[in-house]
Amino acid sequence: MSQPPVIDPYIPANGNFGYRVSRYELDLEYKVAINRLAGSATITAVTLAALRTFTLDLSQALTVTKVSVNGHRPAQFRSSGSKLHIGLAEALPAGAAMAIVVRYGGSPRPIRSLWGDVGFEELTEGALVAGQPNGAASWFPCDDHPSAKASLRLRITTESPYFALANGELVSRRTRAGMTTWTYEQPEPTSTYLITLQIGDYHRHRMAKNGVAMHAVVPNRLRRNFDHDFAGQPKMMKLFTKLFGPYPLSTGYTVVVTDDALEIPLEAQGISIFGANHCDGRGSAERLIAHELAHQWFGNSVTAQRWRHIWLHEGFACYAEWLWSENSGGPSAEDWARRYHDRLAHSPQNLLLADPGARDMFDDRVYKRGALTLHVLRKRIGDDNFFALLRDWTTRYRHGTVVTDDFTGLASHYTTESLQPLFQAWLYSTELPALDSPS
Repeated sequence: MSQPPVIDPYIPANGNFGYRVSRYELDLEYKVAINRLAGSATITAVTLAALRTFTLDLSQALTVTKVSVNGHRPAQFRSSGSKLHIGLAEALPAGAAMAIVVRYGGSPRPIRSLWGDVGFEELTEGALVAGQPNGAASWFPCDDHPSAKASLRLRITTESPYFALANGELVSRRTRAGMTTWTYEQPEPTSTYLITLQIGDYHRHRMAKNGVAMHAVVPNRLRRNFDHDFAGQPKMMKLFTKLFGPYPLSTGYTVVVTDDALEIPLEAQGISIFGANHCDGRGSAERLIAHELAHQWFGNSVTAQRWRHIWLHEGFACYAEWLWSENSGGPSAEDWARRYHDRLAHSPQNLLLADPGARDMFDDRVYKRGALTLHVLRKRIGDDNFFALLRDWTTRYRHGTVVTDDFTGLASHYTTESLQPLFQAWLYSTELPALDSPS
């Protein structure tokens, strides 16, 4: 039996053929005490070819009870592995609109992956979603691939003591019989791994408005630590909008700190998620705060079409840490570059930055070598050209998807010299080039 075609070899079971989603509308109820999720997903899509059968990504921990397509029951639907298979009574032609409604429920759990557990996780009091790179299907049916972007409305009902946070603007909040329904609207196209849900004993407060609405969603016990540790965030926003171009979302930026410890913070569309351990009152997470904010431009708005290009997310966000340090009285980007170049020189020289392989896509060498590549490019073309290039990059590909060649091609317009030797050495060779090499 022939293997089905693969959209991205890094996540071979993810992504689906034959249609393109433009919008998700999730109407869900979550009971914290018993970890029970139930509701419906309405998916607006268009067929890319004549379609009689199609699939959606969905965890086998969730049970589908009803499906309709354009108001009609399909000929059949069945769940198998990590896919929901839907067979239509009559084929739809290419270019046809599809309104798919899936009713489902169950006890969501993370998806086991090469990179550990990803997706929907229970907390001590609440839940969080950590979707990167393939965890979205742990809690809703979707086309779970970074190049498949769609707008979102998420309506979540949960017990009233809890605060529920999702992407976008909170457009309504209604309480009835001990349950509160929160409705969020995210109009900008969003990759499924960046769609999130955060539920906990949180309180929301506004941070300084600096041209961008900024909010914090934090447990009361961590408020004092938060005010100290995250005080620099408005200045980070001011610096990054200057260096990278306008903040890409109309719905502002929110930081959530969970009451539990998290191994690493992570990004979602318009949201960054930190653990209580990152909010210790000593300012120890400042580098990470800058990194996650930078992802709103690099990764969330301008998104890798395939995971092999992840340096376009992590190298850029890592370099943003160095830029924040340089502009806020810390060591310069050059100092950081020399420090990490020395560290990489003593690490295995077997990573290809432009295609690190699935197992190594979150390896720290991707982050640091990616940042070094940008630093070397900046020194080569000069600050004015380098930051003009970054602003051009974030404008040209805003809410789009990209590959490495898009960046190297755009960079070539910002110098009269050939950049090919530089990119060949840093992106397409495993050996670490010298920091001051003429390449």
